[in-house]
Amino acid sequence: MRLTTKGRFAVTAMIDLALRQHDGPVTLAGIAERQNISLSYLEQLFGKLRRKQLVASVRGPGGGYCLAKSLEEVTVADIIRAVDEPLDATSCGGKRNCHDEQLCMTHALWTSLNARMFDYLSSVSLGELVRQQKPEQVVSAVAATPPARRTRRSISLAVAA
Repeated sequence: MRLTTKGRFAVTAMIDLALRQHDGPVTLAGIAERQNISLSYLEQLFGKLRRKQLVASVRGPGGGYCLAKSLEEVTVADIIRAVDEPLDATSCGGKRNCHDEQLCMTHALWTSLNARMFDYLSSVSLGELVRQQKPEQVVSAVAATPPARRTRRSISLAVAA
């Protein structure tokens, strides 16, 4: 049992989008470049995220995607469900036919694990994930600033972070 790249990429792309949407719609090409994810794969994922109303698309020049809900309303479980990510520890996919068309001896254990995983993922908001990234963003932004352009303020922000 593991989370596949579909779920990982969807969560990563949503964090990237949330971090940058204050400047307007975010392009998938930008996310693809920053996160090293195939643009065509992102298009598929964002189609599913849009259908589940987690993101909204903006057409035309300056278009892209923005969140359709607040950061605190979107959970990791929402994102994973939206992209049809199976997170199932049972060997039968929940069909209850694990062993010769009967329940296996550990079916209840794996079913309980599934419930706990989704409880946990439902308790983690996109907002929490974004807040975890912000200090790192400040440090990397200051590090990327040429030394001649660094100010005392930018250096103190990096130290404070």
